[in-house]
Amino acid sequence: MFLTKTVILKIANPDNDLVETMKKYSDGMNYASEIVFDKGKPISAMKLQQEVYPYLRETLKLKSQMSCNIPRQVAGCYKTLKKQKKVKWQKVEFSPSSMTFSYKRDFVIDEDTVKITTINGRKAYSILNYDYAKQYFDGSWKYQASKVVKQRDGNYYFHLCVGKEIPDKELTDASTFMGIDVGMNYLAVASTTDRKCSFFAGGEIKNLRNQYKSMRKRLQSKGTLSAKRMLKYISGKEKRLMRDVNHTISKEIVKFAIEKGISVIGLEDLTGIRDSTLSKVSKKRRHNHSSWAFRQLQTFIEYKAKEVGIITHYVDPSYTSQTCIRCNHISKNNRNRLSFRCEKCDYANNADLIGAMNIEHKTRDYRYILKSQGCLSATQTNA
Repeated sequence: MFLTKTVILKIANPDNDLVETMKKYSDGMNYASEIVFDKGKPISAMKLQQEVYPYLRETLKLKSQMSCNIPRQVAGCYKTLKKQKKVKWQKVEFSPSSMTFSYKRDFVIDEDTVKITTINGRKAYSILNYDYAKQYFDGSWKYQASKVVKQRDGNYYFHLCVGKEIPDKELTDASTFMGIDVGMNYLAVASTTDRKCSFFAGGEIKNLRNQYKSMRKRLQSKGTLSAKRMLKYISGKEKRLMRDVNHTISKEIVKFAIEKGISVIGLEDLTGIRDSTLSKVSKKRRHNHSSWAFRQLQTFIEYKAKEVGIITHYVDPSYTSQTCIRCNHISKNNRNRLSFRCEKCDYANNADLIGAMNIEHKTRDYRYILKSQGCLSATQTNA
């Protein structure tokens, strides 16, 4: 299994060469973007490179590797756009706030310095190395394509992408399981095989998002240019808030899993669930439902768990909040908002906790199915 991480390091002494290189890089991205947009459909990175490479090298004076990175990024961006069925074909515009570099060809790095290829040659920049980041310079990690990013505060950061092989773990060898139910009342609820549980509250975040919602409503009614700028600012601030919260919650969940000796964390496969359930949600709650970063939280849990050797497995989310964990009776009447009471056996509990229990149960069942199939195959082979 290959584990990847992005380590963010502040560049202490950015200069005009770096700024100008990023500007020319974004100019090249926009030039390539316009060519793809005019064609009305995505094209391969190789074909795009053939069309834009001379301009990038001769007019913009970009280095050869940069001139290869640009068509790959732009082609990939439009392929992703095409896959999003609800998004219309549109021209993608790039700002001079991010630039991709290839390891060794465009940059080399150590604990204190990153040497970057600019339009005026290779230059050394000091980086502020943090205690948590020093582990990624011990020689066990491989450096990959990385980025320089200009943040809203005007500072420049090097987003170093690192990776390394870690031992694979088989789900069939697991013995301890935990299910995670994600939601808006509680950001997450965890339940283990031996019924240890933990609630990760989201009430404060919900209140903050309601405040943002009220602000958006007032600004949208004004419709002025300054109001639109503020709307964009609020949107970015809200996304950063959710990202920080999801990082914190995922860290706490994985810590809880380590403490309980968990081998596998079960999560709901939420692919497509946002669109399929949106019509069932009242208009008043639709914004929260559609914009809540459930999948982001799951992704953070997944990669943090992988780092410490815990497997993650996704299960079918059907009826996890409607199934009685005691008698397996399924009914939408079993759940009433935050409460769960089985109409058949009268078992009662918190509805989100019931969801986490059922996810853990489905994950454990899947392990036994795999185990039994393996045994069957071995028996047939020996026969």
